[in-house]
Amino acid sequence: MGEVREEKKGGDTGVEEAEKKILKISVRNLVELVLRSGDLDNRRTGGAEKTAMQEGSRIHRKIQRRMGADYRAEVALKHEVEVDQFQVLVEGRADGIIEKPEGVTIDEIKGIYMDLSYLTEPYPVHLAQAMCYGYFYCYDHQRNGAVVQMTYCNIETEEIRRFQVEKTFEELEIWFQGLIHEYMKWARYLYNHGMRRDESIRELSFPYPYRKGQKELVVAVYRSIARKRNLFIQAPTGIGKTLSTVYPAVKAIGEGLGDKLFYLTAKTITRAVAEEAFDILREHGLYLNSVTITAKEKLCFLETPECNPDACPYAKGHFDRVGDAVFEIIHKESGITREVVLGYAEEHRVCPFEFCLDISNWVDSVICDYNYVFDPNIRLKRYFSEGISGDYLFLTDEAHNLVPRAREMYSAAVYKEDFLLIKKVIKPMNQKLIRMLDRCNKELLEMKRECVSFQVMEDIRFFMTGIMTLFGELEKLLEASEDFEDRDLVLDFYFNLRDFLNIYDRLDDNYRIYTELLPDGRFMLRLFCINPAKNLKECLDKGNSTVFFSATLLPVRYYKELLSGDQEEYAVYAHSPFDQEKRLLMIASDVSSRYTRRNRREYQKVVDYMEKIVSAHKGNYMVFLPSYQYLKEIEAILKERPGLKQEFTYMSQASHMREQEREEFLKEFSEEREDSFVALCVMGGVFSEGIDLKEGRLIGAIIVGTGLPMVCTEQEILKGYFDARELNGFDYAYQYPGMNKVMQAAGRVIRTVRDEGVIALLDERFLKPDYQALFPREWDGYYEVQLKNVEEVARNFWSR
Repeated sequence: MGEVREEKKGGDTGVEEAEKKILKISVRNLVELVLRSGDLDNRRTGGAEKTAMQEGSRIHRKIQRRMGADYRAEVALKHEVEVDQFQVLVEGRADGIIEKPEGVTIDEIKGIYMDLSYLTEPYPVHLAQAMCYGYFYCYDHQRNGAVVQMTYCNIETEEIRRFQVEKTFEELEIWFQGLIHEYMKWARYLYNHGMRRDESIRELSFPYPYRKGQKELVVAVYRSIARKRNLFIQAPTGIGKTLSTVYPAVKAIGEGLGDKLFYLTAKTITRAVAEEAFDILREHGLYLNSVTITAKEKLCFLETPECNPDACPYAKGHFDRVGDAVFEIIHKESGITREVVLGYAEEHRVCPFEFCLDISNWVDSVICDYNYVFDPNIRLKRYFSEGISGDYLFLTDEAHNLVPRAREMYSAAVYKEDFLLIKKVIKPMNQKLIRMLDRCNKELLEMKRECVSFQVMEDIRFFMTGIMTLFGELEKLLEASEDFEDRDLVLDFYFNLRDFLNIYDRLDDNYRIYTELLPDGRFMLRLFCINPAKNLKECLDKGNSTVFFSATLLPVRYYKELLSGDQEEYAVYAHSPFDQEKRLLMIASDVSSRYTRRNRREYQKVVDYMEKIVSAHKGNYMVFLPSYQYLKEIEAILKERPGLKQEFTYMSQASHMREQEREEFLKEFSEEREDSFVALCVMGGVFSEGIDLKEGRLIGAIIVGTGLPMVCTEQEILKGYFDARELNGFDYAYQYPGMNKVMQAAGRVIRTVRDEGVIALLDERFLKPDYQALFPREWDGYYEVQLKNVEEVARNFWSR
């Protein structure tokens, strides 16, 4: 929302005067902060308040090109106001300025999906933006006044509606001074907070003695940020990656190398680790605040989020109260977690999720899921919309997860059956819509007839024309009818079409379009993002520097290709700080999980291996299996062998476990037992990464198979894409993601300097050079074992 930066003001003599602090704020953020009021209401499809991204920009450019020689487009304007010991710099970009002898017109363009016949006056915050630009222009050019114009354009029909108001310079000046007066309490907060924060950072030292390799990591992160470069870090578990990245990033903020730190995670558990890192630094003198953004479903006071004043008392009058709530929380709290947000939201009667987003404007650090930076539908538009950027620093934890997540974010699909379902819902209401739905369904039917299992498509332009027209008509229906049966279904369908249109605008060589007959009988048309690097870069370029870090970023060229697209990025391999003697790595040469070898005999062999490894030393073990089906086969054999119960007790991971069930599963590792405990898990599942069973609570991981994804349409399309680029398609689609799962599972064992344990890789393929080339450095010594000697090797390790 605001940014503090130092500038020295000097006179003609070159003698420096006192340093002057400048507070920067964008025109849009200023007017939204001061002028928003009333209810939170999401029942409308978005209308004027949800300007589309790509389409909005396209419409802007189209209107600007049509406006003739007098029209100057995208004019950067700024204005400084001196208050007390600092200055406020308000800046932005006017969509258009029309200069004619008889006067000047300031034009603000909004591309919207709303039927313009419903628009009777401009939205106050939109008009306020145009008035700011009007004032700045008149001030700079000594004008007596200007015409302030709002241009609304329907994205689907390209129909235009304009509103004009004439303002004198005096009117604009008095109005703008009132705006700044309301902003000053926030400006003073930013100024004082920034001074105190930077002073505390200057005094801040690393809170602990450096572990082996940790100082080099800290230096590498700081150096990358200082050079505005990205950095890839492969660092084994236990080196203290979180603190080793957060500390130098905080120091960089103190040096003016960044303004806001985003700590990005894939899972809830790693958010808690980030919160803890900031708390540790605060305990050592850091004055810096952070907020954790939690999903709306986990913050909402209602059972199902319904953000409108009729359904939710917190939505009614939300904008009238939220400013005071934000002002109070940023003055009283430093580590603003989910629980803290809920407490203040309850007290101030505001929507906790929207409140949380507003808090993010005023804190130094934001801890959040990848979605809030990268996902085009969810990303925080206040930071990442087109034309908005900042001195952001991104710390991307467990970065190996970002590849599949980004592919999902930048892909979209429609299902033929949904068009028929929506047709049933609206049949009595709108015959025009029925014809449009029929047209789209007919085209999908044609595609279905040509599709045996899946089919890669070259061109769907004709179909997209139908989707665009349908989308515009749905918009009108939803704007006109706020309440009808199954409206939620229609709204979900509407948003799905919006996503599909947005992704279609991104299509390039990094995408494939394909149709597929799904196992459940549905027919899908999908826009599949194979290499998300270009889309991710669009977001990362809005900041100064990004650090990608994980215990498994091998091979790093794979991650550079898919996360940044630049093989010249910096990369660091941090050495393990742990004693190699405390870990035993075994590779079995007489067992395989290949599909052709999945039979009773191989399952039996896996159970025999489990029994021998577990009986060598009492403790807790995890067995990672290729699939739920494989897990069931192992369970069946265990149930037939009651004698095994004397050696160990076991428990199995279930599919779709709720959070409470997962917590109960992990509690089993803290129980005192007379025998060993074995947890049967699925590789790549929720227990494969992000869990921290240290201090001897886990002493072994038995990993069955190489983690290769199942052969399916998506993987085969990936393989074909990389083969066509003379990159080994099998490696990119199967082997690299598979080895990543293996290394994540193995990383559950040694978590601290006091831990010791065994890792058993049960698949003969691990002995091949192409697999061993992907092993992390700390796996340089291993024992090749067979059933006949595995128990002896394990016993020798434990009795060393």
